[in-house]
Amino acid sequence: MKDLTTEIKKLEIETLDNLKLSKAKNTIRAYKSDFNDFVLFCTKHGLKSMPSDPKIVSLYLTHLSKQSKYSTLKRRLASINVMHRYKGHYLDTKHPIIVENLLGIKRQIGVHQKAKKPLLFNDIKQIIKVINDSKVNEFKKLRDKSLILVGFSGGFRRSELVAITRDDVEFVNEGVKIFVKKSKSDQSGEGMIKAIPSFKYVEYCPVNHLKNWMIENKNDLVFPISDKNVALIIKKHVLSAGLDEKKYAGHSLRSGFATTTAEYGADERNIMAMTGHKSVDMVRRYIKEADLFKNNALNKISNK
Repeated sequence: MKDLTTEIKKLEIETLDNLKLSKAKNTIRAYKSDFNDFVLFCTKHGLKSMPSDPKIVSLYLTHLSKQSKYSTLKRRLASINVMHRYKGHYLDTKHPIIVENLLGIKRQIGVHQKAKKPLLFNDIKQIIKVINDSKVNEFKKLRDKSLILVGFSGGFRRSELVAITRDDVEFVNEGVKIFVKKSKSDQSGEGMIKAIPSFKYVEYCPVNHLKNWMIENKNDLVFPISDKNVALIIKKHVLSAGLDEKKYAGHSLRSGFATTTAEYGADERNIMAMTGHKSVDMVRRYIKEADLFKNNALNKISNK
């Protein structure tokens, strides 16, 4: 019996380890951060956070709705649920008091999210010109231009960009193939290959810039910087190009790729093949953004 108990405890530990490995470290960190906020709320009001119950969680969501977006409420609820599962507790997130409360909050505050603006190809060209004209040393110029052009052309997340190694890059006659080992939408680590063709104009060609950068940069990591620095570099050059840096972020390269290619007629399937999106919902948002003026009902009138 003692051996059986020891075996069960060992299996419990291994199961918890598997649950942790099923999510990326950053995701786990975000769950814990969200749950800590819930703990603070419960502690302040003398409520039980673990295990909790639907009524307490619903009160917390109402509290959050006073200063947070609807998407934040949904994320916090998911985090509370995940942390309960990790600890072996069941939380009924489909309980009417939670579901109906969320519906009421949704109608009251709405669900529209003001996302960061995409960097379209014309914006990219302007940024490249600004970098060329800047007084920064040539090494950093080449790094930043390569980062921006590759990030845009491959529809990369910033975490994917900074994880690229020399072994992941293969130059071919048509352009370059970059192997993405793992991404947010590929937690199992199957990987995917992004194929970027050479551009007609060398000045804006991601393949040409990447090749030259890899000759200059001897590091095994193609872009040996943090993902936060990717966002800072983008904001810096966006500001220099005369754009509002507060409206742009690291994701602007990825969304810019999707929006620009949709504007030029690329279909959902081809956009998703490059970005790695698993759901069409987000891609359709980019296409809708691209179509705002392209297929505008006023076009025939405005051209008169």
